[in-house]
Amino acid sequence: MSARDPPINVVAKDAANSIENAAAFIFIHGFGDDASGLENIAHQFQAANKLPHLEWIFPNALENRDAMEKAWYTPSSLTPFPSSRPELDDPEDELGMLQSVKYIESLIEKLTTKGIPLDRIVIGGFSQGCAMSLLINLISANAGRLAGVVGICGYLPLAECIVELRSDAGVQDTSGKTPIFLARGTRDMLVPRRYYSMCVQKLKELGVGDDLLEAHEYEGMGHGMTGPVLRDACAWLEKVVPHRE
Repeated sequence: MSARDPPINVVAKDAANSIENAAAFIFIHGFGDDASGLENIAHQFQAANKLPHLEWIFPNALENRDAMEKAWYTPSSLTPFPSSRPELDDPEDELGMLQSVKYIESLIEKLTTKGIPLDRIVIGGFSQGCAMSLLINLISANAGRLAGVVGICGYLPLAECIVELRSDAGVQDTSGKTPIFLARGTRDMLVPRRYYSMCVQKLKELGVGDDLLEAHEYEGMGHGMTGPVLRDACAWLEKVVPHRE
């Protein structure tokens, strides 16, 4: 297995300020991409003086031997309609997902070790990165304890066994305490709408109320990130990890 490239870190614009005001955003790339594909978002925000207290961490996935691309797990097909023979569907890569969860948890631990509390750390991602972010908030040691979760053009993996995974991990019933921002495009052909709907439904079943779930669908947007998505995400981030005077 090839070595993992280190994360790209973009320090907070006002990093010289006190640690009490510090916050961090771990932003996870999608399938076939890498950390450099998202890095410019941090620079755009800082150039506009948005969230100057926020440190950005862009982790890198490993090269996936099955997919021949960088991936957080081996992808399985996402169909617009339920399968008539679900027993024949490709299984989800649970092992790969859990290994990636463990790696992202190590990045969260590094942030807390240097003094940034969990309630000032946001985790988020695009596509597979969205899937990983939602999973981490539900089954990891930090489930329900982070400042928030951003999920763009993704879905909730392992939805049918989330309850079992939470039980195995000894997760307390706190997932309804974390604010979540979800976004998808109406023309996203890679992640069909039914997966977005199933994700929202499952989150509500797990106790995430309407007051903590901010979900957007963007007319005409495909599998990508547009200006309106980033503006809405920025406004949401300013609420969950505000600059402290």
